[in-house]
Amino acid sequence: MPFDLSLYLVTDAELCAEIGLEKTVEAAVQGGITMVQLRDKDASDEHMIAQAKRLKAILAGSGVPLIINDRLNVALASQADGLHVGQSDMAIHEARDALGPHAILGLSINTLAQLQGAPVELLDYVGIGPVFATVSKQDHAQPIGFDGLAQLATACQLPSVAIGGLKAEHIAQVKAAGANGIAVISAICGQPDPRLAAQAFS
Repeated sequence: MPFDLSLYLVTDAELCAEIGLEKTVEAAVQGGITMVQLRDKDASDEHMIAQAKRLKAILAGSGVPLIINDRLNVALASQADGLHVGQSDMAIHEARDALGPHAILGLSINTLAQLQGAPVELLDYVGIGPVFATVSKQDHAQPIGFDGLAQLATACQLPSVAIGGLKAEHIAQVKAAGANGIAVISAICGQPDPRLAAQAFS
């Protein structure tokens, strides 16, 4: 499936609780997000599969792909468009074999060594970061700043999306660093109007 990393929303169930995750995503799509990643480290597989199916219905016809964070079985059961894995998650080879050649597969990268060790021939994009420290992910790696982002984006032969504490005012710096897009959590999730929050990035 074709994809556009320009504005990549990573969901947070807790932050989205007041408006609701589905309504947040629906509004954010209207505001211009180009990809959605369903991420919930605490939910059961069954809960995530049901949620993913509801999100797929919301995204139908929008051209916005649904990516699942970390859980291959959820991605398969919900017929999501792809999977995003971290350095400590499952093997990329296993994911690609299970998902097939057309699914979108992304990997989190924090260092040059991780990038050099990644099986890029099996991947579609990389997530680079965190650029800044963020409260949305407590166990994140060392922040790399825009200099680190530029170093990794330049060295990477795949499309890349920057993540980690980024807001609308950082778009120019993210583009200048060479990343193809910006991934956000709290800049949209938990905002009073997710559609307007997403539009602020355009």
